[in-house]
Amino acid sequence: MAKNRKNGKQKEAALQFSRVNLILAAAAFATISLGYFLLANGSINAAPLLLVLGYVVLVPLAIIL
Repeated sequence: MAKNRKNGKQKEAALQFSRVNLILAAAAFATISLGYFLLANGSINAAPLLLVLGYVVLVPLAIIL
């Protein structure tokens, strides 16, 4: 936590999400949902790829950017 030097009060840093973060989070949600839907229907090729793309690429990008 950052300290304010003038009055000694602590100031908490807040996460600020922009439009890019929200778009990436929505894309991650859609990709993961589609992956689970395809997995439930028996897809053994596309479902794991979509789930890995959603969890390993899009969710971290939505948090970091």
